[in-house]
Amino acid sequence: MIRIVIADDQALVRGGFRMILEAQKDIEVVGEAANGKQVLAIARELKPDVVLMDIRMPEMDGLEATRRLVDSPEAPRVLMLTTFDLNEYVYEAMKSGASGFLLKDVRPEQLADAVRTVAAGDSLLAPAITRRLIEEFVRRPPPGQARPPALDELTERELEVLKHMAGGASNGEIASALYLSEATVKTHVSRIFMKLDLRDRVQAVVLAYESGLVQPGG
Repeated sequence: MIRIVIADDQALVRGGFRMILEAQKDIEVVGEAANGKQVLAIARELKPDVVLMDIRMPEMDGLEATRRLVDSPEAPRVLMLTTFDLNEYVYEAMKSGASGFLLKDVRPEQLADAVRTVAAGDSLLAPAITRRLIEEFVRRPPPGQARPPALDELTERELEVLKHMAGGASNGEIASALYLSEATVKTHVSRIFMKLDLRDRVQAVVLAYESGLVQPGG
């Protein structure tokens, strides 16, 4: 059973999400929060698997709450939800440690699938909104930012896999492109995470672009 906490300042929105998710046999909503401070307290107490996090909330916004959540022991996965289709929010959500980003007009079945995806340890990188934010906000390394030394520990094959991940490719798509089995790709991905001290694909994508390993459109 996937345990969920819903964080949104609108009770009507929380109720709608609860109704959608509790209709699923494998998902249980264990708590609700109306602001960032509440969600931190509830997450510490209830230890959910996933937090559905609104970005704009009073007292503490969802970005700051996410940063604090992912730094805690046994951190839950965070799925950001917003009505604002703005690239800077998506980028900041990724930088904060969120595992996925969805607009609130997502279809019910997509919401449930997104929860399952992040609960399983994967990240939502396929949507066009994610590729668009990378194109716009991570064009070149900031001045003075050096290439992380850990990148030199990757093999040529691991570098290839990382570049494909940065383009939003799934393990299956990477396997097809590099003529590898999906199991082999999964092994390469795990090694990349370990060598670069990364939590998930979101962090891998951000690192690949910010370090200059991949250029937008490349």
